[in-house]
Amino acid sequence: MDERPAENSSLYSLEFPAPQVSNDEGTGPVLLHALEGFADAGHAVALAARHLRDAFDSELVATFSTDELIDYRSRRPTITFSGDKFTDVEMPSLTMHAIRDTAGRPFLLLAGSEPDLRWEQFVEAVRLLAERFGVTDVIGLNAIPMAVPHTRPPSITAHGDDPDRLGDLPRWGSEMKLPASASMLLELRMGEHDHRAAGLSVHVPHYLSQTDYPAASARLLDAVGELTGLQLPVAALENAAEKVRVQVDNEVSGNAEIESVVAALETQYDTFTQAQQERASLLAAEEDLPSGDELGAELERFLAEQVRDSGDEDAGNQDDGNPGGPDDDGAGGPPSPM
Repeated sequence: MDERPAENSSLYSLEFPAPQVSNDEGTGPVLLHALEGFADAGHAVALAARHLRDAFDSELVATFSTDELIDYRSRRPTITFSGDKFTDVEMPSLTMHAIRDTAGRPFLLLAGSEPDLRWEQFVEAVRLLAERFGVTDVIGLNAIPMAVPHTRPPSITAHGDDPDRLGDLPRWGSEMKLPASASMLLELRMGEHDHRAAGLSVHVPHYLSQTDYPAASARLLDAVGELTGLQLPVAALENAAEKVRVQVDNEVSGNAEIESVVAALETQYDTFTQAQQERASLLAAEEDLPSGDELGAELERFLAEQVRDSGDEDAGNQDDGNPGGPDDDGAGGPPSPM
């Protein structure tokens, strides 16, 4: 075996020898990027990444330098003090691993803390790594807080540079400007360099955006399978989701005010879902349908009504649309679809 040291750049160190990630057909792997921080409501992205590493054998491909990419004064690491000395510190990490699904098909997982600094250099480093390993498809995972009930299956929004590739997954449908994330920039730049780039944004109940919500993680990985054909088991996440559902139901039960809020969200969710299904029936009948912009405008009006119905005070207390916590500087207002 060649004992050359790991390859290094200013932003990452590359393991040597590199894992084998080509398919039997000679095609390259899918790259999933799961960056925690700005768009990780319910910690769904972090839970999904951890599940993939725990469910399969994985090999380290590259380790990114958090000293170069993270502003520690903005997101201070947690250090443990025993009473008379410091004993441990939890530093952020950002790594790329090679993993194989249940059918033995390899894919790459880039996971960890979203960079604070040097976004363009970070994206360029990821792009060069992707090209080194022959990556053709790039999928980003996001989770956003939305006015949806925990008693219904998590919904999802898909986006990407090739709409036909997104299949039947729902789209947002209207143009907007919103605060960017490193994941969004990575999706944009990879598409500009002729990779098939897409993103998946799962919707997390806004009142649960600060707690673990594994149901959203399971929905993300199911959607990854729909887009890529990867076989990713989610039974462990679904079991965890059922336990969370029971816990939340117990908290809600007996509280008339909270029960009324959840019931209102259920009604609005069901009304919107039924409207979408009716449009699908119209499509089968080849009737005239609203344009994508019209549907997007209707969705925005629907979400605005949800916020108004929940009350100004309730809306002001629900995380300000920022799943990243107090260290993020995300703007308030309606949550983004990305």
